[in-house]
Amino acid sequence: MSFLKAEWRKLIMANYIIDPDVLKSYVPYKTELDTWNGNNYVSLIGFLFVNTKLLGLKIPFHINFEEVNLRFYVRYKDGDEWKRGVVFIKEIVPKPAITFVANTLYQEHYATCKMKHQWETKEHAQFIRYDWKQKGQWQTIGVEAALEPTPILEGSEAEFITEHYWGYTQISPSKTYEYEVTHPRWQQYEVINHHIKTDFSLMPKAFGNGADFSFLNVREPDSVFLAEGSSITVENKRT
Repeated sequence: MSFLKAEWRKLIMANYIIDPDVLKSYVPYKTELDTWNGNNYVSLIGFLFVNTKLLGLKIPFHINFEEVNLRFYVRYKDGDEWKRGVVFIKEIVPKPAITFVANTLYQEHYATCKMKHQWETKEHAQFIRYDWKQKGQWQTIGVEAALEPTPILEGSEAEFITEHYWGYTQISPSKTYEYEVTHPRWQQYEVINHHIKTDFSLMPKAFGNGADFSFLNVREPDSVFLAEGSSITVENKRT
């Protein structure tokens, strides 16, 4: 049985090309940084969990909720196969039970914050927005996007950002957790405008106070995507 089943919907992905030296201390044992066109990326992502089931059960008041996370990209060679995965620096949700389970069982780096979202469709565009409150300040990631989805092209930057099917968590200098995330190939919407109001110094990192990423406060993202998402599963971890 899958550890978690849900839908991930309307994923805003703001992507920043980053110096790999910033990420080195976060790279889990036996993995290495993954690149697209020679570049390393960190992504700020907001989306909605829908119809969430934990071990096959719907937990009251924990079925539909927002998540915002900060992540980067790695790969792991398992025999002859390269597995492309993500590492989460921080994940933010509005539900303390989700934070407790993920941090306890998977040693992830969740935090609980007040959150809200807005999905609005008008005649010529859709407006998707996620907000979270940290230290009394509302943070925002939002986009205006086209109404019709299009395929994500093979070999594209959008494919690199969206098509990672493994999660890796640094447990110790010699221990990593791996778990599989399954979903069909996603479609995307053309992003017309974006709005990001985020103090990255308030996005606590896994080990320390988050200062490593405060320089993103004065950076525009190198790309912004809106993926429709789909049903997903998160499988049980292995060491």
